[in-house]
Amino acid sequence: MTNKSKKTIGRVDKADFPELGLNEIAIKIDTGAYTSSIHCEDIHEENGVLYCNFLDKEHPDYDHKPLVFKDFNTIKVRSSNGIAQKRYEIKSTLKIFGKVYKISLSLSDRKEMKFPVLIGRKFLNGKFIVDPQLKDISFNVQE
Repeated sequence: MTNKSKKTIGRVDKADFPELGLNEIAIKIDTGAYTSSIHCEDIHEENGVLYCNFLDKEHPDYDHKPLVFKDFNTIKVRSSNGIAQKRYEIKSTLKIFGKVYKISLSLSDRKEMKFPVLIGRKFLNGKFIVDPQLKDISFNVQE
């Protein structure tokens, strides 16, 4: 894929997650992270169904929004300090630059982080070029 067919994205933006019913969620682009993750708490499995609460203090309507998944798996995620952690992963969609993409998201407690969603290389590869000087490129060009 040539650079011309890749969109330039900044270090932060806002995106919609249509399948999760979430709009204008702040995302941080992290080329150092392989996987993408979404801020959830109270993550638990019951009778083969995964339950959690999405957290975003910037969106009172979405803060502590219950999410339920019947289709999920577990993955190992290695943090920058080298510690591996078992996490649940779900498949969903992300809408950015007016286009809907498939995305895998690990469910993670990101309370120490500023952004509720982190977008990693697995999603970015082949689609985007990251310019760390830019912000909210997709959000500012939305129709």
